[in-house]
Amino acid sequence: MKKISLLNVSGILALAVMSLPNIGHAQTDKINFGRPAYMRPYDQSGINQFETTKDDANVKYEGRKISLGAGFTQQFQSIKHENPNALNNTGNTTATALANKLYPLSPGFMTAQANLFLDVQMAEGVKLNVTTYLSARHHNEAWVKGGYIQFDKLPFKGEFWDNLMKYTTIRVGHYEVNYGDAHFRRTDGGQTLYSPFMEGNIMDAFATEIGGDVTLQKDGVFGVLGMTNGMIKGHIDSVAPTSIDANVNRSPSIILKGGFDKKLGDVRLRLTGSLYHNSSSAGSGLTLYGGDRTGSNYQNVMEKWVAAPGATASAQAYTATAFSGRFNPGFSKKVTAIMFNGFMKVKGLELFGTLETAKGRTKLESADRKATQFSGEAVYRFAADEKLFLGLKYNTVKAALTGYTTDVKVNRFAIAGGWFLTKSVLMKMEIVDQKYLDFPTSDYRSSGRFHGFVMEAVVGF
Repeated sequence: MKKISLLNVSGILALAVMSLPNIGHAQTDKINFGRPAYMRPYDQSGINQFETTKDDANVKYEGRKISLGAGFTQQFQSIKHENPNALNNTGNTTATALANKLYPLSPGFMTAQANLFLDVQMAEGVKLNVTTYLSARHHNEAWVKGGYIQFDKLPFKGEFWDNLMKYTTIRVGHYEVNYGDAHFRRTDGGQTLYSPFMEGNIMDAFATEIGGDVTLQKDGVFGVLGMTNGMIKGHIDSVAPTSIDANVNRSPSIILKGGFDKKLGDVRLRLTGSLYHNSSSAGSGLTLYGGDRTGSNYQNVMEKWVAAPGATASAQAYTATAFSGRFNPGFSKKVTAIMFNGFMKVKGLELFGTLETAKGRTKLESADRKATQFSGEAVYRFAADEKLFLGLKYNTVKAALTGYTTDVKVNRFAIAGGWFLTKSVLMKMEIVDQKYLDFPTSDYRSSGRFHGFVMEAVVGF
């Protein structure tokens, strides 16, 4: 998305609001402020919500309604890391640091992250969302995450359309693709309130892409069909073939998802299966596992210190090390990924699991590689209104990398706890231990490990 100045954010948002069209319904001149229908709240009440539901179908439409929300996160990190078996891992200054020397770390505060949310009820059952990253690790300046229109009712008169939209939700625009359930529980820049942990999964299936999807849901059973451009931004430029891959077709990404989400007494049970498939990006544009514009909530862990070793070397910029602790298998030309998720909540106990397999390659490879991932979370929420929680998470990834003769592994174990002072204010802490296994000694991640704790103060509304 286009970079914009922080000074212009308020002006651009004001212009967007004033220029919103009237879609199918006469509008009054009065603009109301409040929560639009069919949206996921950004505070504690949005936790464990996945796709938006049709529960607001009977909410009376009272004209255009605007909601401004935000997510703020301030972090303190105390983490150590090491790679004792990696070659070329010595040096005490940027001038003497060799290629695999890890970034020196000490306890301290990270720069705060911030998101701005604009949600507008444009017409009955028609909602606009625009999300802007005001400050993030990858982009310290303001960047637009995306914007889309969601239809839960259509501006057409007739019983057929009314009956159809009782079960149908349509999204069109540049939005967070609905592949799997893990993206609903991950951290997203300054909006870290939904996740009990500091980070999402190690192999982070998250991307914002241009396209549309349709969700059908009835009595807790649902299905999703989506089609996107497969890339984090739009492209119209041509791409030259390589000696290995002459295919320069730009294929769409197809997203399929289905499952059920039902409550039986005190037990809520949700099971889903998802597919993401793209047979050919024209270049190296696929970003399913690298589509985040914000960065992780572990800062500079298991990252190289200098970009170009030597006398004139300097430390890598923070934006160049924004995705610390994550693992991207590098399926940039083609990818087929399947994810299964299970969620169960029994009173205060939550269990959430991810089982994922993916295969793909780059435009410089002739054969597909494979990656698999498992993640399991157990969270217990207690006290009045579930204001307190404790959580455990285990996450492991196994993958084949280009040029490596054996698969590599990354394992994470985390313990977390938190306290909601209000529905919009959260304090949380995590103790983490992540290990890198079977990487060759030429790789800076060989025998790698980081461990320590991170604390966060979070606001979401």
